[in-house]
This record gives sequence, C-alpha cells and structure tokens, in this order.
Amino acid sequence: MTSTDIAAERENQIKELVADILELEPDEMTRTSRFKEDHEADSLLAIEILASLEKRFKITIAQQELARMVNLEGVYEVVAEAAAARQ
Repeated sequence: MTSTDIAAERENQIKELVADILELEPDEMTRTSRFKEDHEADSLLAIEILASLEKRFKITIAQQELARMVNLEGVYEVVAEAAAARQ
C-alpha cells in the first residue's frame, strides 16, 4: 500500500465515522460542507467526533483543534497532523 492509498483509506474511514455521528449518509457530505451550518451539528457532536477520531486512530487531538474541524477538509488535516506527530 502506498502512502496515497493509506491517506485515501484514512479519509474514507473519517468520512464514515463523521457521517455516522452526524446521522448522515457519507455522500450527503462534501469535503467543504460545514458540519454546523450545513448539517446542523452542535458542539456536543463536535466533541464526539474528536473523541471517536482519537479512539479510532489512536491519536491525541487538542481541544483547540475543534476550531479547525468545521468540515471534512479540516478534520483530514488535523488527523493527518496528529498521526504524523505520533510517529
């Protein structure tokens, strides 16, 4: 598996996890659709997303990163950075 394949697989897992928490179908979200404004997520769901990502990927994400985690693009970046920091 190449690093591109691994990144794509991680993005798929993240999208499925977030869609499950937000009670959406994965294809209802785009990389840039905003969780709060477009999908009616609240701050408790944001915390649940963060905690679930930490558990799934065995990483630590600082609470202040929630400000960046407003859409899938932001989540992908935060998870990639946390995973890189872990290695």
